[in-house]
Amino acid sequence: MFVFFTQIVIAQNNYNLGTQGKQNVQLIVNSDFVVTMDEAQPVIKNGAVAIRDGKIVAIDTQDKIKASYRARRTLPGEGMVLMPGLVNGHSHSAMVLFRGLADDLALEDWLQNYIFPAEGKFVDENFVRVGEQLACWEMIRGGTTTFVDMYFEPEVAAEVVDECGLRAMIAPSSIDFPSPGFQGWDDAFASSVNFLKRWKGKSDRIIPALAPHAPYTVSPEHLTQAIRAARHYDVPLTIHLAETQTEVQDVQQRYNATPVQHLENLGFLDPRVFAAHVVWPNESEIALMAKRGVGVIHNPDSNLKLASGFAPIPAMLKAGIKVGLGTDGAASNNVLDMWKAIRLTALIHKGTTLDPTAVPAKTVLRMATLGGAQALGLADKIGAIKTGFQADLIQVHLQEPHLLPLYDVTSHLVYAADAKDVDTVIVNGEVLMHKREMLTVDINKIRREVVSIGEKIKAEFRPSN
Repeated sequence: MFVFFTQIVIAQNNYNLGTQGKQNVQLIVNSDFVVTMDEAQPVIKNGAVAIRDGKIVAIDTQDKIKASYRARRTLPGEGMVLMPGLVNGHSHSAMVLFRGLADDLALEDWLQNYIFPAEGKFVDENFVRVGEQLACWEMIRGGTTTFVDMYFEPEVAAEVVDECGLRAMIAPSSIDFPSPGFQGWDDAFASSVNFLKRWKGKSDRIIPALAPHAPYTVSPEHLTQAIRAARHYDVPLTIHLAETQTEVQDVQQRYNATPVQHLENLGFLDPRVFAAHVVWPNESEIALMAKRGVGVIHNPDSNLKLASGFAPIPAMLKAGIKVGLGTDGAASNNVLDMWKAIRLTALIHKGTTLDPTAVPAKTVLRMATLGGAQALGLADKIGAIKTGFQADLIQVHLQEPHLLPLYDVTSHLVYAADAKDVDTVIVNGEVLMHKREMLTVDINKIRREVVSIGEKIKAEFRPSN
């Protein structure tokens, strides 16, 4: 037994140290710049990252990494920046199949008269499977490595995410009236709880969560039931909150409180909660959310397209709220493009505050990575390039004309880069896209199935707006 154990130790040491004193790793990724989102070493020129067992084991200059590690595979990085993958904190992924179905409408009209009826008619397991595959394709192409999916058929969504290799928080939506596959709150919420029981701890890339839809579509009793379940099962909870003035007025009329205060009155607010939109909080509500540790996901594209307003992001950041970015669903934004969300966030708050320093580029890039991870409660795992973190990384080209010349890499990532500049996507140490070639999804099959479903929707349901 002792001899056998000694042989195992020697074999392990040989694996770790290699034949020349180097540690063996699965992957080394090089780049002209490594933007870490780590204050200790924010940008490393001619840097590299070593990855083993899905985690980052070292970050340093290329020369030092090469001297200390031997990799099964090394990715070159000439003309590129390596950075954390983007974190999309709010989406309804399979709604990509409703992209462009109903545009130029107010939120309430868009939901009640177009989206809810379309969902009731078309959303089923196959719809979610194909829609989720299309969404994963689009998000990988754009450098999103983690996303929150607030939609239906969570088992199907989780299976697709597991196959495509992304990291996702799957939060099946629960609402008080009939939704696809459910009669109302009771069966929808019971299904959500069963999902989180099955998936909690099952995968290190798929995190189950709860998602009561909103304060104006879920009763106080059911909101209380949801937060109690989230605490009992120790899972995150996400919700739409204070998205429009109409919602604020509706909640105020029903419960004699603004939406955020209404949730506080129910004992709902705590650090496991992250809220989408939060366009219309007042000053006291901002202070309250900061005190309770509630995260906020800013969705500038959707808020602009639906004319919901401008979320007071500078005030939230100043108050210390954990703020991330999201795309919302492609039915209200039309794309799952985090780079557009990044640029809009950097620009619109300068315009609304008349202050060009309101939300600097560095702050916005942080919101799209580590800030989003903090809002989701995942900042000890993703969102930065740090030793021990999951290897969720992207390489972005810096050689296209709109990125030349280069003075400040962070400035270019926020104000000039776009989704087409993403070259390589890595999640959990696995390469999902390299040189713009998709490696984990069959794009031709997805395209055929999407076109087929689109033709059926077009034939049966077309809004007249």
